[in-house]
Amino acid sequence: MVKFVGLAGSLRPDSYSQLALRLAGDRLKALGADVEILDLRDMTLPFCDGGKEYPDYPDVERLRQAFLNADGFLLATPEYHGSVSGVLKNALDLMSFDQLDGKVAGMISILGGQSNSNALNDLRTILRWVHAWVIPEQVAIGQAWKAFDQNGKLVDEKLSQRLDEFAQSLYDNTRKLRSVA
Repeated sequence: MVKFVGLAGSLRPDSYSQLALRLAGDRLKALGADVEILDLRDMTLPFCDGGKEYPDYPDVERLRQAFLNADGFLLATPEYHGSVSGVLKNALDLMSFDQLDGKVAGMISILGGQSNSNALNDLRTILRWVHAWVIPEQVAIGQAWKAFDQNGKLVDEKLSQRLDEFAQSLYDNTRKLRSVA
């Protein structure tokens, strides 16, 4: 079974990034994947200081272990000031090549305004530097405040279909890379 870990870079109580991450995770599960969602709102992580050990923060090891044990991962970030959230960047900085190298990654961004790819492009660069394999498909959900209905489903059918295609690509590419590793 293909195993994924998901992480959203938002700490807001009613986070659209968390909502989109869970939707994508559900779609991966429907394809037969095992998906573990880590919620940074429930974790105590320090600011990365470049060190390797954080003995006072057991959630660092929990984060690292989840990514180490996964075949691939899914990241969702709000776009803040034209880039990836600091919360997500810090979580990635707390990991190393041990956890990220050779893993297949999928990315989603959430925006309050019009959809664009700024945060996704920055995230793609970060992931390339740690030798992750980022799938070509990505999802940017603009005007998030009206993109979801009261049940947490995407309102736009084309966007929902795009999320399906994104999940399928992440699943398929992870299986392919895992089979040759």
